[in-house]
Amino acid sequence: MLIQLRVGACALLMSVLPAAAQQPQLDMCNGRPNTSDKTCLVDGDTLWLHGENIRLKDFDTPEPQSSICGGDQEKALASMASMRMLELLNGNDWTIEYFGYDSTSSRRRLATIRIGGEDVGDILINERLARRWPDGEEWWCN
Repeated sequence: MLIQLRVGACALLMSVLPAAAQQPQLDMCNGRPNTSDKTCLVDGDTLWLHGENIRLKDFDTPEPQSSICGGDQEKALASMASMRMLELLNGNDWTIEYFGYDSTSSRRRLATIRIGGEDVGDILINERLARRWPDGEEWWCN
C-alpha cells in the first residue's frame, strides 16, 4: 500500500513540474532541414517545435532573409528580434497555446507563447522589436 502511494505521488509530482523542465533550449534554424523533431527559431515570430512549423500570432517582426522594405536596417532589427526571442524562451518558463493554421502555402500552426501570462509578442512590441499584426505600422520601413 505504501509503495502504491509513493508511485501515485511521484506521478502527481511529474504532472505538475514546471513547463521549463520539458522545454527545449532553442537556437537559430539557419537552414536546418525539416525533420520530425526539428526544434529551433526561424526568426522573431516563427519557430519549429518538435517538427511542427509554428507562426506566433498577433505580431510581426522584421524579415531577416529578404529586407522587404528596410534594407540593412531591417535585417539588423530582425536579428535583434530573433536574439531577444531566444533570450526570452531560453531564459524563462513559458506556455504555448495553439490555434488553427495560417493561410500560407506552408500551413504554419498559429500559437501564442506566454511568459508569466504575458504574450512574448507584447514584450517584443514594447521593446520596439516587433509590430502588431495585421494592423501595426511597419515602422522599420520608413
